[in-house]
Amino acid sequence: MNVVFRTQVGMLLFLLAELWLAQSGLSGLMASVAVAVAASVVATAALLLAAVAARASGPLTPTRIRTAIRDRELRTAFLAQRDPDARGRRRPRAPGRPVPTAA
Repeated sequence: MNVVFRTQVGMLLFLLAELWLAQSGLSGLMASVAVAVAASVVATAALLLAAVAARASGPLTPTRIRTAIRDRELRTAFLAQRDPDARGRRRPRAPGRPVPTAA
């Protein structure tokens, strides 16, 4: 899962916890402070885990880069040009007489 998504889900859970704590009798200010502290701890932990995961993967080798480029090329779909008269595109040569070439 994405780190940002996990952080957002954590924030949502803490906001729901804040509402529950506010209704259970704790003061609203105390509940807000508790949620803010817990949210900052979760965000810091998520950032630390992302940094550790990024360092654990190691440097990229040229072979790995070539493989990634080749895989992306295979996944990329080819779209035909739908408008050959669009701005910036040259017109294809019209069929006609054969061009004399040096033989």
